[in-house]
Amino acid sequence: MRWVWLVIGALLVLSGVVWTLQGLDLLGQSGGMNGQKMWAVIGPITAVVGLFAVSKGLRKRP
Repeated sequence: MRWVWLVIGALLVLSGVVWTLQGLDLLGQSGGMNGQKMWAVIGPITAVVGLFAVSKGLRKRP
């Protein structure tokens, strides 16, 4: 079950980083998410949730 938390957390962190970069219009692509500040807020929140999931996956069970 630990690896599930690690995979989900890593995907959330990656998604959050991409969404943040798109929201800040730093990827240089065209699309619906680029330059919209809402994604610059949702992205870091998603990345933090992903970090919590990764930390849960890395914890050792007693």
